Amino acid sequence: MSELDEAVRVTVVVVLFNSAPLLPQLVPALRLGLEGVRWTVVAVDNASADDSADVLRNLMPEAVVVETGRNGGYAAGINAGVAVASDFDAVLVLNPDVRLSQGCVGLLAEALRVPGTGIAVPRLTTGDGALIPSMRREPSLRRLLAEALIGGRRAGRLARLGEVVTDASAYEHPATTDWAEGSTQLISRECWDACGGWDESFFLYSEETDFGLRARDLGYGTRYVPEARAVHLQGGSAVTPALWALVARNRVRLYRRRNGPLRGAAFHAGLLVREATRAIIGRKPSRAATRELLRCVVVHDDPGPDVIARHRGTSR
Repeated sequence: MSELDEAVRVTVVVVLFNSAPLLPQLVPALRLGLEGVRWTVVAVDNASADDSADVLRNLMPEAVVVETGRNGGYAAGINAGVAVASDFDAVLVLNPDVRLSQGCVGLLAEALRVPGTGIAVPRLTTGDGALIPSMRREPSLRRLLAEALIGGRRAGRLARLGEVVTDASAYEHPATTDWAEGSTQLISRECWDACGGWDESFFLYSEETDFGLRARDLGYGTRYVPEARAVHLQGGSAVTPALWALVARNRVRLYRRRNGPLRGAAFHAGLLVREATRAIIGRKPSRAATRELLRCVVVHDDPGPDVIARHRGTSR
């Protein structure tokens, strides 16, 4: 590790929600992954029903623990953590179920020095060692249609048709991507200050999409670093029907914000057709998403208190 890497000051923000079972393995991996950089850990507890905050304090006494008293969502937790951080050069946004490999953060910090880079992300695998396709392309009507017709995995391998980059060979070399999944991201201070934090209105899902696309629009790209490795233990898990409904709802909201009401209505209709088709063949998450998409009115960007209330007891 170079002297420049050792001088990098990283604030790690970990958002906790009933995360106590994950923490005994998180802490040693965190120390290993942060080797070679100067670091501070801020753990934000989103009103866990277990003793997540106390467990973290016992395992890592030097960490700053923020208890918000509410489950305001992933973005709210991240913003609360950064708000109490002191001087830092970069923020590492980290899920509690991520296990960093040795020197991972130092490699990501090196990538932040590449001109035009504001966010650096590692190669992610599941607990079984399978690659997690973490690079993403900007949502579009064309990609939505392609995924509906031929499936997301196949579309992601064909000429940039899918939103998820599914070609395994694309993960063998460094790349710039529109955005990346939000479990493990090193964000430069300059990028953070320019973007103004994560959008708390999304509660869960699409908040990392929004931040990554806003950063790109301002000239701070997301860089994938294959040499930096991390394991996302729950990264290959399927979401529950309630969370899949929220995914669908927030996808519509984000697309409408970026593309206007007319294109937003078309995206809403396309997503509704896709989920309804899958619901007909018995997919429970798609049934929930279909009900949510029928319930929401695309011209109203605010998700409404009923949508938020239904997901207060959930986390990523």
